[in-house]
Amino acid sequence: MKRIVLLGSGELGKEFVIAVKRLGHYVVAIDSYDNAPAMQVADDRRVLNMLDGDALDAAINELKPDLIVPEVEALRTERLFDYEQRGMTVIPSARAANMTMNRKAIRDLASHVLGLRTAAYRYATTEDEFRAAIDVIGIPCVVKPLMSSSGKGQSTVKSHEDIGRAWTYAMEGSRGDLREVIVEQFIPFESEITLLTVTQQNGPTLFCPPIGHRQERGDYQESWMPHAMSSDLLTKAQDMARTVTASLGGPGIWGVEFFLTNDDVYFSELSPRPHDTGMVTLAGTTTFSEFELHARAILGYPIPAIHLERAGASAVVLADRSSDSEPEFHGIERVFEVPGIDVRIFGKPSTRPYRRMGVVVASDVVGTPTDELRKRAMEAAAQITLQYR
Repeated sequence: MKRIVLLGSGELGKEFVIAVKRLGHYVVAIDSYDNAPAMQVADDRRVLNMLDGDALDAAINELKPDLIVPEVEALRTERLFDYEQRGMTVIPSARAANMTMNRKAIRDLASHVLGLRTAAYRYATTEDEFRAAIDVIGIPCVVKPLMSSSGKGQSTVKSHEDIGRAWTYAMEGSRGDLREVIVEQFIPFESEITLLTVTQQNGPTLFCPPIGHRQERGDYQESWMPHAMSSDLLTKAQDMARTVTASLGGPGIWGVEFFLTNDDVYFSELSPRPHDTGMVTLAGTTTFSEFELHARAILGYPIPAIHLERAGASAVVLADRSSDSEPEFHGIERVFEVPGIDVRIFGKPSTRPYRRMGVVVASDVVGTPTDELRKRAMEAAAQITLQYR
């Protein structure tokens, strides 16, 4: 039995803990607030500020884990190197976790070191630098904090009037103590995809079918699998995903994001862990869900192949106001009257506007039109309402 420490305990961590527990391992979930979703299914929990390096060290020294699995950006990633040197395994590796938690490091690796095709970009640490970067990149452009999650602080500058608001929003959405943004060329893409990529300890790199997704406010709202794309572009995306994950090293699942135009693929970013758009795999779209794939890969269990089993779509259930209590959910019984629909309620103990509180997944046989599945998932999600206490 492995002792696993999960750094970050949101909804993705919750599904990961369930997958690991099914395989007989012990999990301690850590987050900055109590009763986070993954804590509800873990063996033990700790509440601490993971940006406090001393507090993080104290927890790791007490727990002595075999595996350390980061799930969020807001932690002292530089401490992971020390844990690795002391014989603990960081997933996927200390280098990978440290680099991918910061958009600057991963973008420079992809573009300058590995030569992957990306949008043009500049960095800025002050508003004056920010405005100068926009002068170089041009309008429209995309603005993102270098350290954030789930699209927080991300916006598109469409006119000069948007510049000041974009800077303020990026600063508000930045996680940790890093206050720097990336200004990216706006790519007139036809679609965005996530390519879930599985690297194994002893086995080939595997890929799930591509996942299409739609965002609002920089945050995922719906996703679907498979996303239609040409075999040539899929091969390009797989080659880029294989290149960047091999460079970073370590086992596990990676959410590698791309922009698709009508004739090319642009690397966007990646996460070294299950991806929010990959919640569509909870619909049974692939041989194993992304959480089961992550668990098997980091534990060293072989994954012979990944197959598309069903077509699927997901749609999020959002809060629309702030509350210090977990809401009641209504309408789930009506949703379950529709064949092929399932629901996950995350169990977050509080709400705020646009916070993800659950997800609906819809599935059907391979070949079912994507638009039909998306419609089913979105209509089902709209049936679920929150009653605040």
